Amino acid sequence: MQVLELNEVNCFYGKAHVLNSLDLTVEHSQIVSLLGRNGAGKTTTMKAIMQMVPPKTGRVQFLGEDITGFAPHKVAKMGLGYVPEDRRIFTDLTVLENLEVGRQRTREGAVTWTLDMLFDLFPNLAERRHNRGRELSGGEQQMLTIARTLMGNPRLILLDEPSEGIAPLLVEQMARIILLLKKEGLTVLISEQNLHFAQIVADAAVIIESGTEKYSGTFQDLNAHPEIRDAYLTV
Repeated sequence: MQVLELNEVNCFYGKAHVLNSLDLTVEHSQIVSLLGRNGAGKTTTMKAIMQMVPPKTGRVQFLGEDITGFAPHKVAKMGLGYVPEDRRIFTDLTVLENLEVGRQRTREGAVTWTLDMLFDLFPNLAERRHNRGRELSGGEQQMLTIARTLMGNPRLILLDEPSEGIAPLLVEQMARIILLLKKEGLTVLISEQNLHFAQIVADAAVIIESGTEKYSGTFQDLNAHPEIRDAYLTV
């Protein structure tokens, strides 16, 4: 079952053509890693899916429905969760208060996340549930953003650079968390530059360059073609 499909998506910032006829498919309970160098269009792809940067042409389908042109809040209410790279937690609110902000209704076909479930998944947050957002480390803030998104009971979650800027020990914990989300049946699209991290957590890879798909397939196949990796992922 296809959860997400992008078909011939073109996005612009002013006159700059950022996504160029981009195609992308994510299946139910699949973890797909969107790979590429800085400026390749990974974050714009996430924002195009959320309709924060609406495609000028092409279409985005979520659970079989064309959501192109929908308001971002409507997309979120349909069960599409987004964890941006810059986290955007409420620094003056406690961990518990941040989580309550993300609460949405129970959703058919999706896990209904409770505070107890989230604190089992994120023990660091359980210990700091009464701390304000500004008192958390960068890794803990990243975990809080994911936990807050899960409070919306999403069918698909978009993670933009989840391993960026956090301590190596927390990177390992983040990988375990993402794999646990898959066990719960959640579909995940990750934007990543860390190839090692992506290979640990993802079922498949999509490489983009200048907003165009250059590779789509398994990591096993990608590793068998180092010329693709060298052409589009090495600095």
